Amino acid sequence: MNGIIDSKLFNILLLITIIGEFLLLWILKHFYKGYNSKTMVISVLGSPESPVRKIYNIWLVWLGVFLLGASFLFYKDVNAVSSVLAGFTFISIATFAVGAGILSGLFSVNESKDKVTFASKIHGAGSAFGFMALMFFPLLQGISAFKESDVIKGIFCILAFVLAVMFFSFFIMGDKEKFKGTIFTYEGLWERLSLLLMYMPFLYCAIGNIIA
Repeated sequence: MNGIIDSKLFNILLLITIIGEFLLLWILKHFYKGYNSKTMVISVLGSPESPVRKIYNIWLVWLGVFLLGASFLFYKDVNAVSSVLAGFTFISIATFAVGAGILSGLFSVNESKDKVTFASKIHGAGSAFGFMALMFFPLLQGISAFKESDVIKGIFCILAFVLAVMFFSFFIMGDKEKFKGTIFTYEGLWERLSLLLMYMPFLYCAIGNIIA
């Protein structure tokens, strides 16, 4: 790695952003009466019915803008290994940044899935495409690491990818009628776990460069 992506300032901001998201989710849920983080998706915190919607939606826009900038840095970094991997890495991060970050912050989903509006459709599409794109980020980072003979990072990222796919599958299954009443109904839990695993390469990068 070289340049800004190696700088302590960028990596501190990256670490604060990733940890801060989960910390913010934990804090905000205490101000939303009736919100259950195990069964309710994260997006509900930004719904029109949410008392913390402004804070959460502003956060999503910030997250999107920051990660969009980071996507260019990761592209430049991976490009030294493979231009193809670099291109897919950029698409993975940028799609999540725009779809699950900026667009989701500007267009809110409703608390009830039965209430569909133009805003909720934009949010739903952006969030879905964003999550599916970022899910491949650990895989891309793992392949890149193996190409650089960084076996530890490669194994770490590939494992994160496998687990992210598994938990994201649980999250999708939770919305199906035939799985009602099972552990798959903990949509909020599976969504958070899958997101955390998708973020693992960011954490690996940030911590590694901070302590280096």
